Amino acid sequence: MSGDNNPYGGSYSGQMTASAHHNGELNGAASGHIKDTTTAGFSKDVLEESRRQPVLVDFWAPWCGPCKQLTPVLEKVINEANGRVKLVKLNIDDHPSIPGQLGIQSIPAIVAFADGRPVDGFMGAVPESQIKQFIEKIAGPDAGDPKAEIEAVLTDAKQLLADGDFNGAAQLFGAVMQADPENPAAIAGIAECMIAAGQYERASEMLSSLPQELNDDAGIQLVLKKIAQYEEARKIGDPVALERELALDPDQHEARVKLAKVLNAQGRRDEAADHLLYIMRKDRTFDDDGARRQLLEFFEAWGFKDPATVAGRRKLSAILFS
Repeated sequence: MSGDNNPYGGSYSGQMTASAHHNGELNGAASGHIKDTTTAGFSKDVLEESRRQPVLVDFWAPWCGPCKQLTPVLEKVINEANGRVKLVKLNIDDHPSIPGQLGIQSIPAIVAFADGRPVDGFMGAVPESQIKQFIEKIAGPDAGDPKAEIEAVLTDAKQLLADGDFNGAAQLFGAVMQADPENPAAIAGIAECMIAAGQYERASEMLSSLPQELNDDAGIQLVLKKIAQYEEARKIGDPVALERELALDPDQHEARVKLAKVLNAQGRRDEAADHLLYIMRKDRTFDDDGARRQLLEFFEAWGFKDPATVAGRRKLSAILFS
């Protein structure tokens, strides 16, 4: 799928542009990534600066052996981070008031500041790998790494989709497709947004044009199952007639299964699950336990964390283990 075929491609231009560029200087201190501070300079160097980017404060002292082990490793990792986070060093012998206010009782102590306040930290001469993990957690994805940036945008898009902000999610998925037109997660996400907007035919048309290797993606397969469920429900017909039939005879299980499929296609997931659970309570032998199998298909299409799935699984367990 090319960027030109991306249905949301032009709606969020610039989202994937890196927010900053940092040239790779050989010396971190010379580039402004590392500096020493004082009690008087702490507010500007740490608190104010942390409102622009994360700042690590290294509380140290000349007599501290572990500090001498940690500092060169810490500075190396900070330099490799290429400006995503700054390091500010404070000698606690010369400037004891700040560590005292923060309750620091042993060194080396590393405290991360963001938005003007301490947010995380560690103590001791920890290994380089642990320092890198800490900085990744504090700094977030590297804006110079396109793959990391794409993953970060996909995470935001999926959260918006889960929160019901389908337009916002579509814009972010579209931005990813501009940068990576064959990204399966973005394609599946766009299709999910179309389905949420009731545009099943449009989603089906988009997915039908995909090459086979993309069609085999698990996320896209899940969307195709949702479309198939919708197509099946559309052929069933009028749900009002089914409701009338059940009002006359609640044990018309075949009609109840059909109604569950229609309700699912309408997005009424809890009601769809409850109809299938009703059948299971009444007659597990109906259609060779077909109500349970249909319910599990719904769960798979809805997603493991969907509230309807969580509630439905809880009710299903109560029936199976009662």
